[in-house]
Amino acid sequence: MAGQQFQYDDSGNTFFYFLTSFVGLIVIPATYYLWPRDQNAEQLRLKSLRRVHGRCLWYRLRLMKSQQSIVPTLKKAALLFGWAVFLLLAYKVSKLDREYQEYNPYEVLNLDPGASLSEIKKQYRVLSLKFHPDKGGDEATFMRIAKAYAALTNEQSRKNMELWGNPDGPGATSFGIALPAWIVDQKNSMLVLLVYGLAFMVILPVVVGTWWYRSIRYSGDQILINTTQLFMHFMYKTPNMNMKRLAMVLTAAFEFDPRSNKEATIRPTDNIEVPQLIRELGNINVKKKEPPFCYPYSLKARVLVLAHLARMDVSEELDEDQRFVVRKSPPLLQEMINVGCQLTMMANSRGGFHAPRLVTIENCMKLTQMSVQGLQESKSPLLQLPHFEEEHLRYCISKKYKVRSLQDLVSLKDSDRRSMLRFLGEEKYDEVMSVLGSFPHITMDTKLQVLDDEDSNNITAGSIVTVTVTLTRKRMVVRNDGIRLNTDTIDMFEKEQDSTPCTGEEVATTEEAQADASKAKTKVWQNKSKGAKKTAKSKKKKLTKKKPTPAPAKTKQANGNVAGNEVVAAAAAPATTPATTPATTPATPAAVKEEEDEASDKGSESDEGEATKDSPSERDEDSDKQSDTEVDEIAGDDEEEWEALQQSIQRRERALLETKSKVTHPVYSLYFPEEKQEWWWLYIADRRDQTLVSVPYHVCTLQDTEEVELKFPAPSKTGNYQYSVILRSDSYLGLDQIKPLKLEVHEAKAMMDNHPQWDIPDTEEEDEEQEDSDGIEESEDDDEDND
Repeated sequence: MAGQQFQYDDSGNTFFYFLTSFVGLIVIPATYYLWPRDQNAEQLRLKSLRRVHGRCLWYRLRLMKSQQSIVPTLKKAALLFGWAVFLLLAYKVSKLDREYQEYNPYEVLNLDPGASLSEIKKQYRVLSLKFHPDKGGDEATFMRIAKAYAALTNEQSRKNMELWGNPDGPGATSFGIALPAWIVDQKNSMLVLLVYGLAFMVILPVVVGTWWYRSIRYSGDQILINTTQLFMHFMYKTPNMNMKRLAMVLTAAFEFDPRSNKEATIRPTDNIEVPQLIRELGNINVKKKEPPFCYPYSLKARVLVLAHLARMDVSEELDEDQRFVVRKSPPLLQEMINVGCQLTMMANSRGGFHAPRLVTIENCMKLTQMSVQGLQESKSPLLQLPHFEEEHLRYCISKKYKVRSLQDLVSLKDSDRRSMLRFLGEEKYDEVMSVLGSFPHITMDTKLQVLDDEDSNNITAGSIVTVTVTLTRKRMVVRNDGIRLNTDTIDMFEKEQDSTPCTGEEVATTEEAQADASKAKTKVWQNKSKGAKKTAKSKKKKLTKKKPTPAPAKTKQANGNVAGNEVVAAAAAPATTPATTPATTPATPAAVKEEEDEASDKGSESDEGEATKDSPSERDEDSDKQSDTEVDEIAGDDEEEWEALQQSIQRRERALLETKSKVTHPVYSLYFPEEKQEWWWLYIADRRDQTLVSVPYHVCTLQDTEEVELKFPAPSKTGNYQYSVILRSDSYLGLDQIKPLKLEVHEAKAMMDNHPQWDIPDTEEEDEEQEDSDGIEESEDDDEDND
């Protein structure tokens, strides 16, 4: 009976196979993930950014780090050593002899498979004379020859050979263990047990436990859980935070406490240098005894942040600590925004406490901008540019130029700008224009709708409203052969300054036109019978005799943004609307009377033409054809709506599955210690009630164009609501945008017991019954004929 046999590798050959595979599994993936990327590519990228970002702190630190770092060299050396070991083991394995070979008696006797019995006997005699021990041959070789001869001549041996591949019959299955035999040797048993116990009972639990207890202290955004709880406590306690209180809460984070974070440090020299900075800053509120604001780590972090915002020079010892605090500030402020949104949602769903005010969340966003640019809240956005100092601002805000923002600077003519910036030399002026050209200008288009609804433009109480915002990034300035502004950019800013808001009459006219367009559109299943079609057609004829209202032209708000829901599409206007007539030009009474007379004449002519038809049957046929044409047009519209809905669903699914890079455009920041990418916050707010309507969406992938969907429940009461779609940068000051959004909420429709789609007209039921009865009569007649 065959059994199983386990044996260790005495020769050590099998162990080399195991070791080669193990080293290969480590070296190959490690090379793919850890091999240093091309340093030349990084140097070329930094070289391309030098013209714009050469003065930035992060750029200078990156150059120093790339020149001094030896980590890439060490990585390459370790990986090359691993490959050398792997190749050496592979060469060793290739030279090993095969221990197991399949037994083949024909090969032992040097015969071809299937040789006859006479050939086998003849070959055995020849080999016996040569290898027999009495003839001076090798005994072991002769034994193999005799065994092979017996296997091919003996009937039982031949049968065993055919069944089991062995003339002796089935043998034990042998399993080789790829470990040397000395491991299980009794002499080495204590040493082996000691190594196993140390590896699996001490080292492995310690490593896993250390990793686990460190990881559970952090959230998914690598923020300490204790910090998140701290932020939630103070935002719940103080729903309305000013900038000063917000800075105190930010610097109380446990990331700055050496007991919770080893990167934070408390130096002996802090007792001398920090009080000196406090005296220079002033108004720090050092005497506040509320914990943790009175703790040394919190006070030091607060002083370093305020010194960074004031652009004060600090000592070399505090400079490193200040970089650490400033680098940690944007992710911590983002966590504060997330906490504020969570508390807002909890207050809206449960109630019982006051949600954080909108000003608190917006102050978090402003403080992020200030931390990145190293500017105080009251300072001018022009100080984000290089070579601009406080004393230079008097040239910009003079009565002649009145430049207070980056947009004002862009909208100036080239000659006026050069005259205003006369305190800059040609080289510095070119650098300012290059930096200004890297600043973003975002255009924001909004679309309001209710998805998965029959009438997506009708907003009912309690429905889920989706605002689709399309963001397009462009550059403010384009540098040509000379320092010139792009003419498209100039025209864009001039139009924004000269635009005027919509009047109340235009808004009312727009709403009426939209209501008429939505009422005129019907679904296919709502046309129940031909009689109903004729009635609708007659009503339509009466409506065409009325003078159509011209659609108002698109108007822009004072800040250059088109009003959210106050623009009427050209397709909603009737075909007879004159396209060249201005919306604000009133028509004279004589012209109105003339048009009405012409319309009435045309109407009477058409009525007379219909009256002179040959017979009522012809009129019915024409009306049926027209009704069928109308049904086809409506069905075509429904198909287009369905296709558009399917495309939007597919686009959303692709956006969920697609992973976009968060590398957008590097931010120009003179005092931020690491490279920052352009990211944005997009949200909807009710500025009158100071509340959030939708959760702020952090747009981290805006390179050229990005589409974002903001969802929020419509108010439970009907009426008109004024909201704002707000776009805020997390890196630049003065580039925020606010776009009005008007929401008209209607009463929700009552639930239908019997949907019109399933209503079958009586005439169709009678026709079906008549067809069924005719079919039965015909079948009975056929049966009688067959009989």
